[in-house]
Amino acid sequence: MDFSYTPEQEVFRKEIRGWLEKNSAEVFGHGRGGLGQSTAGLLDVRDDQRWNQLLEYHRRLYKSGYIALHWPKEWGGAGATMIDQSIYQDEVLRLGLPLYGANQLAIDRIGATIAFCGNQQQRERFLPKMLTAEEIWCQGYSEPNAGSDLASVQTRAVLEGDYFVVNGQKVWTSLAHRADWQVLLVRTDPQAPKHKGISYLLADMKSPGITVRPLVQMTGEAGFSEVFYDNVRVPKENLVGEINQGWQVSIATLMYERVSGGTRHPVERMINELFELAKKLEFHGMPATEHPYVRQKLAQFRIESQCLRLSRYRSLTAQLKRKVPGPESSFGKLFATELNLRVAMFADELLGPWGKLEHGSYGAVEGGRWTHRTLSARALTVAAGTSEIQHNIIG
Repeated sequence: MDFSYTPEQEVFRKEIRGWLEKNSAEVFGHGRGGLGQSTAGLLDVRDDQRWNQLLEYHRRLYKSGYIALHWPKEWGGAGATMIDQSIYQDEVLRLGLPLYGANQLAIDRIGATIAFCGNQQQRERFLPKMLTAEEIWCQGYSEPNAGSDLASVQTRAVLEGDYFVVNGQKVWTSLAHRADWQVLLVRTDPQAPKHKGISYLLADMKSPGITVRPLVQMTGEAGFSEVFYDNVRVPKENLVGEINQGWQVSIATLMYERVSGGTRHPVERMINELFELAKKLEFHGMPATEHPYVRQKLAQFRIESQCLRLSRYRSLTAQLKRKVPGPESSFGKLFATELNLRVAMFADELLGPWGKLEHGSYGAVEGGRWTHRTLSARALTVAAGTSEIQHNIIG
């Protein structure tokens, strides 16, 4: 395979790299990058300063035409080629920046689902304000007894005239505290088989009867919430697709989510940072990078990160040949998040007792970001479908 860019693609890569480096430094500060400690840090709803930075960065992406390179022009996107999209993603991951500004869920998966499965009125009403971040979106899927087994959702919606009346609860809802709108998976026919009788609604988060309670993780962040619905009225016109056929619509959203959680995960950047960390440490009485155990671990991580990159290119090749998508998104999500976990656990082993010092503690290594990663890494193997679920899909 020849992975080199054409002269035109190389010009685009340099243009993207220059824009990202300049604007991320101006918005987030020099040397801080976009993600800082983790993707979860971007979604900490309690940090107003961080949130305002994300909104500003989003507006800059939008004005420059980069916010939705992958959307067709008729939806307000750039209609970029798959190669250009891949170049953009590579440069974003290199810097650890958010792909889609403050409205990640909307532009990555929800907007595409509405565009493909919704009607023209819904596209015209919702897509433009997703791009500008005038309306922030969240995703109402998981429930206390319906996480990976999503088809078990019990949040009920009853059609009364021109409105669905919704009662129930969602959990692990990222950005719920910031969101203006939510895609909501509800059961509209409790007598139907498990994967039937489900509908896909678009709910205004400011509707009477919606209560949001942030959930604080052990990292101290509150990126997601519990959401409760008490006789919430959702207009019938906000139904996407057919009533009781929402499972098929929800699968489209889930596949977009697993792509973003897999091959777009910045684990390669994290491994590069681990190499730099190892250069500063001693391990069993010698420089860490000279210890054979450490060297073997680092080499294995580098190999696996390249496997992930090549897998992404294989998926890209299949798309360019217009082949039907297979389980590539599940493979990418599984491999990337499990690799991320192994890297975080090894960094903790490498740091020894110093790895227990959090941000703000005296002596915390690199501001405690490796401690943060240790605490947050396992969550990514659960979000967007557990590793066990991904194994089932691939099998």
